Amino acid sequence: MQRSFDPTDVGQVCPIAEVRLIAEENRTGRADPIARWLPFAMMGAVATVDLMAGPEFGYLPLLALGPAFATLHYGARHTVLIGLIAFTLCVVLAAYDNVLGHRQDNLTLASIIGVTSASVLAGRRRQERERELATVRTVAEVAQRVLLRPVPRSAGPLRIAVNYTSAAAEARIGGDLYEVVITPFGVRILIGDVQGKGLEAVETAAGVLGAFREAAYDEADLPSVVKRLEKSLSRMLAGERFVTAALAHFGDAHVRLVNCGHPPPLIIGRSGDVRVAEPEDPSPPLGMTDLTDAPPRPYVLPFSPGDQMLLYTDGVIEARNGAGQFYPLIDRAVLLTAAGAEEALSDLQADLIRHTGGPIADDAAMLLVRHR
Repeated sequence: MQRSFDPTDVGQVCPIAEVRLIAEENRTGRADPIARWLPFAMMGAVATVDLMAGPEFGYLPLLALGPAFATLHYGARHTVLIGLIAFTLCVVLAAYDNVLGHRQDNLTLASIIGVTSASVLAGRRRQERERELATVRTVAEVAQRVLLRPVPRSAGPLRIAVNYTSAAAEARIGGDLYEVVITPFGVRILIGDVQGKGLEAVETAAGVLGAFREAAYDEADLPSVVKRLEKSLSRMLAGERFVTAALAHFGDAHVRLVNCGHPPPLIIGRSGDVRVAEPEDPSPPLGMTDLTDAPPRPYVLPFSPGDQMLLYTDGVIEARNGAGQFYPLIDRAVLLTAAGAEEALSDLQADLIRHTGGPIADDAAMLLVRHR
């Protein structure tokens, strides 16, 4: 099940309450009405056909489909109950057809008992698996929500919104990260993506976010912030692991950017024109800056009242539809027209899901900044 949340709201809930809330959602879910009624529909159809066709066609063995389909939705007790209904229905129909006690009827009753027993065992295994999966998903989602703490909805003339969509995978915790910090120097934003998945990626993301929250307050410029991040990462990254990141510093009528191997942000002008904030001198990802002697160079772009900036992770632009086509974010950025920043991002997320026609393959984070 694919899930999305508004990280501007989750920080109001304590982690324990968050665990209980998500566990309840994952445990209950939405009941499938087809699976619920399918066993009864099958037994009713078999009984109807048998009454109409007569005993010579031998439809009674198909009553075993009732308990067989029951395991798709019901637990052990309800599966046994449905098996008893099938058994009773078989006895009644056999008596009506004058075949009760015949060898074929006895085999039919035995098959219903056997299928019911097998369905009970299969149902128990399914429920155990669902409980394990719900627990793993709960831990993954809580870890993600605690890591990605709420961002401020506004900072001076800026309006900020975040949208995060988790990939549809079992406990596949992503390494997408973002943060907004209001500092004495101005509003600073980080968005990034850790190479890889799982708890190791989350641990790295937590380290990057912790280092950024400190450096953003202490350092006067973005290159110094990147230097602090790199120093922190050098103590935790091993091998060829890296983190792509884009950092932004917002001034009165401009934005200063440093891009470390991350997809470039988009600037949507007041008139609706879309510009790619591509750096002239891109820097390597964090964890690989030692490959070059040149320090990261910031670049400055105008950011006037009425403009918007969309920062995102590669899960957005790498989302594919059934034909294998990537999501055309530049063309769809014009959808960010809703009055509220959160609603605008929700509209874009809905369009992304329509493009893929289902769950996305990778986590996708989007952060929208509006200049009032």
